[in-house]
Amino acid sequence: MDTGQASQTAALTATLRAAHQLIDGAPKVLTDPLAVGLVDDATPGRIELRRAAFDAPTLRILRSAVVLRSRFTEDELALAVERGIRQYIILGAGLDTFPYRQPPFARQLQIFEVDHPATQAWKRERLTAAGITVPANLHWAPIHFERATLAEGLLTAGLDRERPAFFSWLGVTQYLTLPAIDATLRVVTSLPAPTTIVLSFMLPDEDLAGEELEAARSVAQTAAATGEPWRTRFRPQELCTRLAGLGFSSVFHLTPGEANVRYFTERQDRLRAPDAAQLVSATT
Repeated sequence: MDTGQASQTAALTATLRAAHQLIDGAPKVLTDPLAVGLVDDATPGRIELRRAAFDAPTLRILRSAVVLRSRFTEDELALAVERGIRQYIILGAGLDTFPYRQPPFARQLQIFEVDHPATQAWKRERLTAAGITVPANLHWAPIHFERATLAEGLLTAGLDRERPAFFSWLGVTQYLTLPAIDATLRVVTSLPAPTTIVLSFMLPDEDLAGEELEAARSVAQTAAATGEPWRTRFRPQELCTRLAGLGFSSVFHLTPGEANVRYFTERQDRLRAPDAAQLVSATT
Protein backbone atom coordinates (compact mmCIF):
# COMPACT_ATOMS: atom_id res chain seq x y z
CA MET A 1 0.00 0.00 0.00
CA ASP A 2 2.93 2.38 0.53
CA THR A 3 5.09 1.68 -2.51
CA GLY A 4 4.90 2.67 -6.11
CA GLN A 5 5.19 -1.00 -7.07
CA ALA A 6 1.90 -2.08 -5.53
CA SER A 7 0.42 -2.44 -9.02
CA GLN A 8 2.39 -5.67 -9.54
CA THR A 9 0.57 -7.34 -6.67
CA ALA A 10 -2.72 -5.79 -7.78
CA ALA A 11 -2.31 -7.13 -11.32
CA LEU A 12 -1.72 -10.68 -10.08
CA THR A 13 -4.74 -10.47 -7.78
CA ALA A 14 -6.97 -9.31 -10.64
CA THR A 15 -5.66 -12.10 -12.84
CA LEU A 16 -6.44 -14.70 -10.17
CA ARG A 17 -9.98 -13.35 -9.80
CA ALA A 18 -10.39 -13.49 -13.58
CA ALA A 19 -9.09 -17.06 -13.69
CA HIS A 20 -11.70 -18.02 -11.10
CA GLN A 21 -14.44 -16.73 -13.40
CA LEU A 22 -13.06 -18.58 -16.42
CA ILE A 23 -11.67 -21.93 -15.31
CA ASP A 24 -13.16 -22.80 -11.91
CA GLY A 25 -16.47 -24.56 -11.40
CA ALA A 26 -19.84 -23.31 -10.23
CA PRO A 27 -20.96 -21.86 -7.99
CA LYS A 28 -18.32 -19.18 -7.98
CA VAL A 29 -16.92 -18.31 -4.58
CA LEU A 30 -16.70 -14.73 -5.85
CA THR A 31 -18.60 -13.47 -8.88
CA ASP A 32 -16.38 -10.81 -10.43
CA PRO A 33 -16.84 -10.53 -14.20
CA LEU A 34 -15.13 -7.14 -14.27
CA ALA A 35 -11.80 -8.77 -13.41
CA VAL A 36 -11.74 -10.48 -16.81
CA GLY A 37 -9.64 -8.34 -19.13
CA LEU A 38 -8.89 -5.68 -16.54
CA VAL A 39 -5.16 -6.30 -17.02
CA ASP A 40 -3.36 -7.88 -19.96
CA ASP A 41 -2.76 -11.22 -18.23
CA ALA A 42 -6.44 -11.48 -17.24
CA THR A 43 -7.83 -12.03 -20.73
CA PRO A 44 -9.47 -15.38 -21.57
CA GLY A 45 -6.79 -16.21 -24.09
CA ARG A 46 -3.85 -15.61 -21.78
CA ILE A 47 -5.47 -17.44 -18.91
CA GLU A 48 -6.14 -20.46 -21.12
CA LEU A 49 -2.51 -20.46 -22.25
CA ARG A 50 -1.47 -20.70 -18.58
CA ARG A 51 -4.14 -23.24 -17.64
CA ALA A 52 -1.60 -25.75 -16.31
CA ALA A 53 -0.02 -23.13 -14.04
CA PHE A 54 -3.41 -22.08 -12.67
CA ASP A 55 -4.23 -25.73 -11.95
CA ALA A 56 -0.93 -26.27 -10.12
CA PRO A 57 -0.94 -26.09 -6.29
CA THR A 58 0.64 -22.66 -5.77
CA LEU A 59 -1.72 -20.65 -7.97
CA ARG A 60 -4.69 -22.77 -6.93
CA ILE A 61 -4.01 -22.05 -3.25
CA LEU A 62 -3.35 -18.38 -3.95
CA ARG A 63 -6.50 -18.11 -6.07
CA SER A 64 -8.55 -19.70 -3.30
CA ALA A 65 -7.17 -17.15 -0.82
CA VAL A 66 -7.93 -14.21 -3.13
CA VAL A 67 -11.53 -15.11 -3.88
CA LEU A 68 -12.25 -16.19 -0.30
CA ARG A 69 -11.02 -12.98 1.28
CA SER A 70 -13.12 -10.81 -1.06
CA ARG A 71 -16.23 -12.95 -0.64
CA PHE A 72 -15.99 -13.02 3.15
CA THR A 73 -15.39 -9.26 3.27
CA GLU A 74 -18.38 -8.53 1.05
CA ASP A 75 -20.60 -10.81 3.14
CA GLU A 76 -19.49 -9.06 6.32
CA LEU A 77 -20.01 -5.66 4.68
CA ALA A 78 -23.58 -6.58 3.77
CA LEU A 79 -24.27 -7.41 7.43
CA ALA A 80 -22.69 -4.12 8.52
CA VAL A 81 -24.93 -2.16 6.15
CA GLU A 82 -27.94 -3.89 7.70
CA ARG A 83 -26.70 -2.55 11.06
CA GLY A 84 -26.57 0.99 9.68
CA ILE A 85 -22.99 1.40 8.44
CA ARG A 86 -22.78 3.86 5.56
CA GLN A 87 -19.00 4.29 5.01
CA TYR A 88 -16.73 1.66 3.45
CA ILE A 89 -12.95 2.13 3.26
CA ILE A 90 -10.87 -0.21 1.08
CA LEU A 91 -7.27 -0.02 2.29
CA GLY A 92 -4.70 -0.93 -0.33
CA ALA A 93 -7.51 -1.18 -2.86
CA GLY A 94 -5.39 -2.21 -5.83
CA LEU A 95 -7.70 -3.43 -8.59
CA ASP A 96 -10.58 -4.34 -6.29
CA THR A 97 -13.72 -4.16 -8.40
CA PHE A 98 -16.40 -4.06 -5.70
CA PRO A 99 -17.24 -0.36 -6.20
CA TYR A 100 -17.91 -0.96 -9.92
CA ARG A 101 -20.07 -4.08 -9.56
CA GLN A 102 -21.68 -3.06 -6.28
CA PRO A 103 -24.89 -4.87 -5.34
CA PRO A 104 -28.01 -2.87 -4.44
CA PHE A 105 -27.18 -2.75 -0.71
CA ALA A 106 -23.92 -0.93 -1.42
CA ARG A 107 -25.62 2.02 -3.05
CA GLN A 108 -26.30 3.33 0.45
CA LEU A 109 -22.55 3.53 1.06
CA GLN A 110 -19.92 6.16 0.58
CA ILE A 111 -16.94 4.10 -0.62
CA PHE A 112 -13.32 5.22 -0.23
CA GLU A 113 -10.43 3.61 -2.10
CA VAL A 114 -7.08 4.14 -0.38
CA ASP A 115 -3.85 3.44 -2.24
CA HIS A 116 -0.53 4.85 -3.37
CA PRO A 117 -1.11 7.59 -5.96
CA ALA A 118 0.85 5.75 -8.67
CA THR A 119 -1.20 2.59 -8.25
CA GLN A 120 -4.43 4.53 -8.13
CA ALA A 121 -3.59 6.47 -11.29
CA TRP A 122 -2.77 3.20 -13.06
CA LYS A 123 -6.06 1.71 -11.89
CA ARG A 124 -8.02 4.63 -13.25
CA GLU A 125 -6.32 4.13 -16.62
CA ARG A 126 -7.24 0.43 -16.58
CA LEU A 127 -10.87 1.22 -15.72
CA THR A 128 -11.09 3.71 -18.57
CA ALA A 129 -9.53 1.27 -21.02
CA ALA A 130 -12.04 -1.39 -19.96
CA GLY A 131 -14.98 0.99 -20.29
CA ILE A 132 -15.88 0.65 -16.61
CA THR A 133 -17.84 3.57 -15.16
CA VAL A 134 -16.79 5.09 -11.84
CA PRO A 135 -19.86 5.27 -9.57
CA ALA A 136 -20.96 8.49 -7.93
CA ASN A 137 -20.53 7.11 -4.41
CA LEU A 138 -16.81 6.35 -4.86
CA HIS A 139 -14.15 8.63 -3.38
CA TRP A 140 -10.47 8.34 -4.30
CA ALA A 141 -7.98 8.65 -1.43
CA PRO A 142 -4.49 8.65 -3.00
CA ILE A 143 -2.03 8.86 -0.12
CA HIS A 144 1.74 9.34 -0.13
CA PHE A 145 2.41 7.85 3.28
CA GLU A 146 5.75 9.65 3.45
CA ARG A 147 3.82 12.94 3.26
CA ALA A 148 0.43 12.33 4.90
CA THR A 149 -1.12 9.96 7.40
CA LEU A 150 -4.03 7.63 6.70
CA ALA A 151 -6.27 9.74 8.92
CA GLU A 152 -5.34 12.91 7.03
CA GLY A 153 -5.86 11.25 3.67
CA LEU A 154 -9.31 9.96 4.61
CA LEU A 155 -10.39 13.36 5.91
CA THR A 156 -9.26 14.98 2.67
CA ALA A 157 -11.27 12.40 0.71
CA GLY A 158 -14.40 13.24 2.70
CA LEU A 159 -14.66 10.59 5.40
CA ASP A 160 -17.04 11.55 8.22
CA ARG A 161 -15.08 10.82 11.39
CA GLU A 162 -18.21 11.27 13.50
CA ARG A 163 -19.78 8.14 12.02
CA PRO A 164 -18.72 4.48 12.20
CA ALA A 165 -17.29 2.74 9.16
CA PHE A 166 -16.33 -0.61 7.68
CA PHE A 167 -12.74 -1.22 6.55
CA SER A 168 -11.25 -3.97 4.40
CA TRP A 169 -7.50 -4.61 4.47
CA LEU A 170 -6.73 -7.55 2.23
CA GLY A 171 -3.38 -8.89 1.10
CA VAL A 172 -1.43 -6.11 2.80
CA THR A 173 -0.37 -6.86 6.40
CA GLN A 174 2.44 -9.23 5.43
CA TYR A 175 4.24 -6.37 3.67
CA LEU A 176 4.23 -4.04 6.70
CA THR A 177 6.08 -3.78 10.00
CA LEU A 178 4.22 -4.27 13.27
CA PRO A 179 4.32 -0.54 14.11
CA ALA A 180 2.81 0.29 10.71
CA ILE A 181 0.08 -2.31 11.18
CA ASP A 182 -0.74 -0.99 14.65
CA ALA A 183 -0.83 2.60 13.38
CA THR A 184 -3.45 1.70 10.78
CA LEU A 185 -5.52 -0.25 13.29
CA ARG A 186 -5.48 2.74 15.66
CA VAL A 187 -7.01 4.87 12.89
CA VAL A 188 -9.79 2.29 12.66
CA THR A 189 -10.39 2.28 16.44
CA SER A 190 -10.44 6.09 16.49
CA LEU A 191 -13.80 6.08 14.70
CA PRO A 192 -17.06 5.67 16.62
CA ALA A 193 -18.33 2.19 17.46
CA PRO A 194 -19.36 -0.07 15.88
CA THR A 195 -16.54 0.29 13.35
CA THR A 196 -15.38 -2.98 11.76
CA ILE A 197 -12.30 -4.13 9.87
CA VAL A 198 -11.80 -7.35 7.93
CA LEU A 199 -8.14 -8.12 7.37
CA SER A 200 -6.12 -10.97 5.94
CA PHE A 201 -2.86 -12.29 7.39
CA MET A 202 -0.23 -14.89 6.56
CA LEU A 203 0.77 -17.69 8.92
CA PRO A 204 4.46 -18.37 9.71
CA ASP A 205 6.19 -21.07 7.69
CA GLU A 206 6.61 -23.24 10.78
CA ASP A 207 2.82 -23.56 11.06
CA LEU A 208 2.47 -24.82 7.48
CA ALA A 209 3.28 -28.04 5.67
CA GLY A 210 3.15 -29.67 2.25
CA GLU A 211 1.65 -27.69 -0.60
CA GLU A 212 0.66 -24.83 1.71
CA LEU A 213 4.26 -24.36 2.84
CA GLU A 214 5.56 -24.57 -0.71
CA ALA A 215 2.98 -22.04 -1.91
CA ALA A 216 3.74 -19.57 0.89
CA ARG A 217 7.48 -19.80 0.26
CA SER A 218 7.03 -19.37 -3.48
CA VAL A 219 4.82 -16.30 -3.15
CA ALA A 220 7.07 -14.72 -0.51
CA GLN A 221 10.16 -15.27 -2.66
CA THR A 222 8.47 -13.75 -5.69
CA ALA A 223 7.35 -10.74 -3.65
CA ALA A 224 10.84 -10.19 -2.29
CA ALA A 225 12.34 -10.41 -5.78
CA THR A 226 10.04 -7.61 -6.94
CA GLY A 227 10.98 -5.38 -4.01
CA GLU A 228 8.00 -6.17 -1.78
CA PRO A 229 9.34 -8.48 0.95
CA TRP A 230 7.07 -9.98 3.58
CA ARG A 231 7.78 -8.42 6.97
CA THR A 232 5.06 -9.61 9.34
CA ARG A 233 3.19 -12.88 9.76
CA PHE A 234 0.79 -13.89 12.52
CA ARG A 235 -0.57 -16.90 14.31
CA PRO A 236 -4.36 -16.50 14.67
CA GLN A 237 -4.50 -16.27 18.46
CA GLU A 238 -1.59 -13.84 18.49
CA LEU A 239 -3.39 -11.52 16.09
CA CYS A 240 -6.73 -11.82 17.91
CA THR A 241 -5.04 -10.91 21.20
CA ARG A 242 -3.31 -7.97 19.56
CA LEU A 243 -6.59 -6.67 18.13
CA ALA A 244 -8.28 -6.90 21.53
CA GLY A 245 -5.40 -4.96 23.07
CA LEU A 246 -5.79 -2.23 20.47
CA GLY A 247 -9.41 -1.67 21.45
CA PHE A 248 -11.55 -4.05 19.40
CA SER A 249 -14.32 -5.45 21.58
CA SER A 250 -15.29 -8.31 19.26
CA VAL A 251 -12.85 -10.38 17.19
CA PHE A 252 -13.84 -13.27 14.91
CA HIS A 253 -11.29 -15.56 13.27
CA LEU A 254 -12.60 -17.33 10.18
CA THR A 255 -10.83 -20.67 10.46
CA PRO A 256 -10.11 -22.68 7.30
CA GLY A 257 -12.58 -25.28 8.54
CA GLU A 258 -15.39 -22.75 8.88
CA ALA A 259 -14.46 -21.16 5.55
CA ASN A 260 -14.67 -24.53 3.84
CA VAL A 261 -18.14 -25.12 5.27
CA ARG A 262 -19.35 -21.68 4.18
CA TYR A 263 -17.79 -21.38 0.74
CA PHE A 264 -16.14 -24.54 -0.57
CA THR A 265 -18.56 -27.41 0.14
CA GLU A 266 -18.90 -30.06 -2.57
CA ARG A 267 -16.69 -28.28 -5.09
CA GLN A 268 -15.27 -30.29 -7.98
CA ASP A 269 -12.40 -27.93 -8.85
CA ARG A 270 -10.10 -28.63 -5.85
CA LEU A 271 -10.46 -25.12 -4.47
CA ARG A 272 -10.46 -25.05 -0.68
CA ALA A 273 -9.84 -22.56 2.09
CA PRO A 274 -6.07 -22.18 2.51
CA ASP A 275 -4.17 -22.54 5.77
CA ALA A 276 -1.44 -20.11 4.76
CA ALA A 277 -3.71 -17.05 4.34
CA GLN A 278 -6.48 -16.49 6.85
CA LEU A 279 -9.02 -13.84 7.84
CA VAL A 280 -10.17 -11.92 10.90
CA SER A 281 -13.13 -9.58 11.41
CA ALA A 282 -12.84 -7.16 14.31
CA THR A 283 -15.36 -4.61 15.61
CA THR A 284 -14.91 -1.80 18.12
